[in-house]
Amino acid sequence: MTGVTENGSGVGRAETGRVLVVGDVVTDVVAVLAGPLAPGSDTPAAIRSTGGGQAANTASWLAAEEVAVTLVGAVGDDDAGRDRVTELISAGVDCAVQRIVGAATGMVIVLAAGDERTMVTERGANVLLRPDHVDAALDGAPDATHLHLSGYTLLDPDSRPAGLRALTGARERGLTTSVDAASAAPLRAIGKSAFLGWVREVDLLLVNVDEATVLAGRLEPAAQARALAAVARRVVVKRGGAGAVWVDRDDAIVTSSAHRVAVRDVTGAGDAFAAGLLSAWLAGARPDAALARAADLGAAAVAQVGARPAR
Repeated sequence: MTGVTENGSGVGRAETGRVLVVGDVVTDVVAVLAGPLAPGSDTPAAIRSTGGGQAANTASWLAAEEVAVTLVGAVGDDDAGRDRVTELISAGVDCAVQRIVGAATGMVIVLAAGDERTMVTERGANVLLRPDHVDAALDGAPDATHLHLSGYTLLDPDSRPAGLRALTGARERGLTTSVDAASAAPLRAIGKSAFLGWVREVDLLLVNVDEATVLAGRLEPAAQARALAAVARRVVVKRGGAGAVWVDRDDAIVTSSAHRVAVRDVTGAGDAFAAGLLSAWLAGARPDAALARAADLGAAAVAQVGARPAR
């Protein structure tokens, strides 16, 4: 196992400070289906291979917002890993990314149809991210003011120690923290009590409606957010085309609508939303303005194929 730190050339807005994003780097193979999937037969699709991974996507959108951002993750010592790091650096992301000898870079097959997408995942080297690498990345970013953690890191038992160390290490250094809950199915398998214990007292928790249902039950989104605000200081429930709800412990409830755009591919839309929200909120924006910027980036993401900002 070897580690390297490589720096991009992105310069962030001084008022936000540096953001560390911890989590997955993968190759996405995205198939935008021309019609309903035909099990056991052929379905025409437009297929492309591109960079993906919840953390890497969010970092890329943050860099596009001119936020200084460091991605902390792991790739294999293979061509895919080198390509993923190269494209992130080109996008302005500073990369504190381990290259794991003998491991393959993660890969996700995405089947996209309208506003739905199904993912088949091999996390690969991502499960080998280690706490000592996270600590080294935190030590190497003294200008960091916030840490954002992809929930996938917590949901896999192999990478969980690194995710927990990221949150603990950030708090020890005085950073604010946020967590994206990641995915409903693995959350359900883990159980809400365990996950909510891991994210207790984070400054911001992001969940979609399915994830909120796993964690808070079948309530209205605002009620789900209020229930989760007993665990996290602030909660945002993402409702897709129906907008989003922000709730904090001061009983502030803010709702926002989504932009009406033609949907090409929803892959990475939540990651773009998170980046828009963080870039505005960390710069001091009020919840309504932060949600509005999140909606802007979410709309930009669904209007294109692939999970990264168009260049």
